[in-house]
Amino acid sequence: MSLIHPSALVDAGAELAADVEIGPYCVIGSQVRIDAGTRIGPHVCVQGRTRIGRDNRIHAFCSIGAVPQDKKYAGEPTALEIGDRNTFREYCSVNLGTVQDGGLTRIGDDNWIMAYVHVAHDCRVGDNTVLANCTQLAGHVHVGDWAILGGLTGVHQFVHVGAHAMTGVGSAVTQDVPPYVMLAGTPARPHGINAEGLRRRGFAPTRIATLRDAYRLLYRRGLALDAALQALRALRATHPDSDADLARLVDFVASSTRGIVRP
Repeated sequence: MSLIHPSALVDAGAELAADVEIGPYCVIGSQVRIDAGTRIGPHVCVQGRTRIGRDNRIHAFCSIGAVPQDKKYAGEPTALEIGDRNTFREYCSVNLGTVQDGGLTRIGDDNWIMAYVHVAHDCRVGDNTVLANCTQLAGHVHVGDWAILGGLTGVHQFVHVGAHAMTGVGSAVTQDVPPYVMLAGTPARPHGINAEGLRRRGFAPTRIATLRDAYRLLYRRGLALDAALQALRALRATHPDSDADLARLVDFVASSTRGIVRP
């Protein structure tokens, strides 16, 4: 038997693991599935075709799985998937996907999502990210693994933020952010690589040094983007110990459709 507070409204169609905790005054919809170990605090609303994985912590007044804030949405059976061991602090909102983008919003594992964060329709958030207070992700945004978005960061629709990137407080992000890059400002501009974050994640000094060289080629040599990509590929050929790091950077920049942030 799930640990459901008497004041909570849980639809008979919802699927809850035996040890799921549902706090006072929650509303859980008929198409919701919640896996073992997840605890949901008071006044949380979980709706739609929403699956929540194991050992998540969802704090008070969150709205999970509400319909998209998209005028094109016409009630299609879209979905939200949330992985394992995520924390959602107070007043977060996460919307279902739309049929215009695969019908799915997805959040991975081990993410730390702080108060008043909004994750809009069709977003894809990877693993081990930090979305600080009042971060706002517009529709179709992708956030890579280990990215950190500072408080009050706003991300424009369709923008991709690469793995290990970091934004400063109050950043307005309107173009793609390559992996490893730090940026800040309105509009946001690059300010080096996230070296401290990489050190904390066990990147060797030689790998970080190579990524600094890559950053200089991309942003400090005055190269056109095609020439910078050519130089990055040449750097990759001469640094086999950083091949995977550089491949991630090159592939991201080469596939960007919005264009990357530039100085």
